[in-house]
Amino acid sequence: MKMNGLAPSFRISKTSRFPAHPIAGLAGTSFKHEHLPVILGDGPKDGFFEVHAENYMGAGGPPHDALARIRRDFPVSLHGVCMSIGGPRPLDKVHLGRFKALVDRYEPALVSEHLAWSTHDTTFYNDLLPLPYTPATVSRVANHIDEMQETIGRPILIENPSTYVLFAESTMSETDFIGALVQRTGCGLLLDVNNVFVSATNHGYSALSYLADFPLAHVGEIHLAGHAEQADDEGDLLLIDSHDGPVADAVWKLFDIVIGRCGPLPTLIEWDSAIPEWPVLKAEAAAAQAILDHHADSHHLLGKAHAAG
Repeated sequence: MKMNGLAPSFRISKTSRFPAHPIAGLAGTSFKHEHLPVILGDGPKDGFFEVHAENYMGAGGPPHDALARIRRDFPVSLHGVCMSIGGPRPLDKVHLGRFKALVDRYEPALVSEHLAWSTHDTTFYNDLLPLPYTPATVSRVANHIDEMQETIGRPILIENPSTYVLFAESTMSETDFIGALVQRTGCGLLLDVNNVFVSATNHGYSALSYLADFPLAHVGEIHLAGHAEQADDEGDLLLIDSHDGPVADAVWKLFDIVIGRCGPLPTLIEWDSAIPEWPVLKAEAAAAQAILDHHADSHHLLGKAHAAG
């Protein structure tokens, strides 16, 4: 099935900024099949939808029928969950081949994966596990990113993790580690603002300082999501990246700061459990769109002022 492609042909450069994109000023949401009828009957077609690649690795059936119907009217962002890019073993060639087939079939506007690992030998963990930040790990992860990009023929976005533990053997900060991956591979970045807030709260550092060090020039997409509050074994606050509720006020504030610095970027509302009715999810996307539009106007006026000067 050939789509009207929104995905431009990228040549991977290991020094240039991640390219601007036709959906740069749009907010989107996770696609949930129960919302399909109301989405298709909801009037004007704007925004975009993100799907998890692993949910569509069968040959056909209802999942592909639903995704094909969405893709005819909307751009799609393809988000990988199980590539285990951060793992110590080679990438699974079968899994990578299935991922490439999805890219070829649906021509997604954006393609992304997690800075994490989830497999060991023949065991799969239903989680996104952290990794130590060392030069050796940079080399291994960069090789995996290169392999994935070469296989699908386009750059990918790598998402910063939410973390609950740190490795004593780490010799680099997370932002330096991510920056090294960008320089080595030419990949772009998916900045999950909720993950920044969750990790900063859990480890007691400043989310604003993290963002000041983050290579924002290479961000190609932003994620926003809800999180849950728990207590750790010592009774201290522990945030969990749960994707089961609305975006928190503190995360909205960080998002506003990021968009003020970077201009409008494709922004995705993730909501993966305790799924609400479509109007609730749509309202979250509308709130993101309002911030994107506000800063689009500001950046437009700033650009005109620079041109006049």
